[in-house]
Amino acid sequence: MQYAKNITELEKNAVMWWPEHLKKEAANISVIPMLLDSQEDFIAILRLCDKSPTQIFEVIEAAKFPANLFLKHLTVLADYGGETTQRLNKNFRSVFTFENGSKPYMDAIFQDTKFRYEFEALPIKGTLNNKKMGVDGSSIASNTSLNAITRDMIMLLLYGSSAFNAIGADLEKCEISNLLGKGDELDKYVRQKYIWVSRITGGATSNTQGQLAQTVVCDFLTKHLDKSFKVTRNGAIKLNGYSKPMPFDVVVEKGGKYIGVEVSFQVTTNSVIERKGGQAQDRQKIMHEMGYHIAYVIDGAGNFQRRSAVSTICQFSDCTVAYNDSEFVILVEFIKKCLL
Repeated sequence: MQYAKNITELEKNAVMWWPEHLKKEAANISVIPMLLDSQEDFIAILRLCDKSPTQIFEVIEAAKFPANLFLKHLTVLADYGGETTQRLNKNFRSVFTFENGSKPYMDAIFQDTKFRYEFEALPIKGTLNNKKMGVDGSSIASNTSLNAITRDMIMLLLYGSSAFNAIGADLEKCEISNLLGKGDELDKYVRQKYIWVSRITGGATSNTQGQLAQTVVCDFLTKHLDKSFKVTRNGAIKLNGYSKPMPFDVVVEKGGKYIGVEVSFQVTTNSVIERKGGQAQDRQKIMHEMGYHIAYVIDGAGNFQRRSAVSTICQFSDCTVAYNDSEFVILVEFIKKCLL
């Protein structure tokens, strides 16, 4: 059986476009429908918050509105995505004021009056990402209550543009506090913002489908390999001479031997496949030095537009398959053969 295909052989078996069942699953868990469905309640909460800067917390709790969903609305309105949040947390001490070892604070404006908010949790140790805030694709469907991180982020995204002790944190779009309690103006602002889809929501469906594609491959391998094989989603393999384990979308292990599997399904072209292509030769070389193997699941019209990158991956792959069940069977047979 042929495992290492070239790009022409791979393309013959490719499905090119998202399978219908995958599109339906992605739509079911996409954040966009949740935001649109909850928009009226979100606006209603903001309409009521005209008494104090922190009244928003009382109203969220009284309305039993999920805190992470409320925060997601704010990240979209302010176009304040995951990378910006990580950068803010990393540079928090240079952005906001710290005095005599006290908590950092934000001086901002509410209803033409200055107020001070002391941050409860920020900055956190490590990386402040969407998962920790409960606003990533998998977490948003689980309703969470207010906690220190969500309270801090809600205040930042509401009042950031009026903070006059913040130095360069891209907070200019965090301006919705200027419209709190202003009824029709607030309503118009939110609805106009949702007419155009921000970069955050624009990438949500594509990212969700990409995660689902990995899940489908992982589930197929788990189902068709017996229990002597350990299949790990988002795994990593420790390699001699490297301080950090090498990450893979799926890792299969048996008897101390490993196979790393990378999954890429792109309908529209982007640079991710170029990065994978640039790493392919070194990754295979390192894996082979340990007696391990590397496989790729590659499909999608966007990927095949980057022919040079896909050709390079095929050249330095031990097994390359397209995204369909018959191809997955070939991957299973390859894994069994290598890990006997």
